[in-house]
Amino acid sequence: MPLLEQLAKDIVTAMKARDEERLSTVRMMKSALQKAHADAAPKPLDNAADLQVLKILVKQRTDAAEMFRKGGREESALKEEAQRKIIESYLPAAATEEDIAAAVDAAIAETGATEAKQMGLVMKAAQAKLAGKTIDGKVLSAKVKARLV
Repeated sequence: MPLLEQLAKDIVTAMKARDEERLSTVRMMKSALQKAHADAAPKPLDNAADLQVLKILVKQRTDAAEMFRKGGREESALKEEAQRKIIESYLPAAATEEDIAAAVDAAIAETGATEAKQMGLVMKAAQAKLAGKTIDGKVLSAKVKARLV
């Protein structure tokens, strides 16, 4: 089922359950996806593009929570983190540490990289091997750096 249809059904479910936090988050997600679809017109977006929009929303929530914490607004930070968890529930499963390590090892073997200058090649190959899973770019980057230095 397309993500927009799933979100529409989840909006109805949240309304019936009177779950205000989930309702507002799912509405925000649907709005962001509709905007992305409108911006990409006349070419329709695929499921991977929809997931990319959700990943951007997750990153925004993470950054906002961090900034709220720096500003001493713990309540707002907790709200952002709750929204992030709801958004993440629509994303594929996250890659485990073992998955990331295996992908980095395979990417280094495949590219023959030996120095930090070749980090971009290894990152691209590792991301291709982890396709379909949610990965944190910072974690992947740190693993690649540790192996190449």
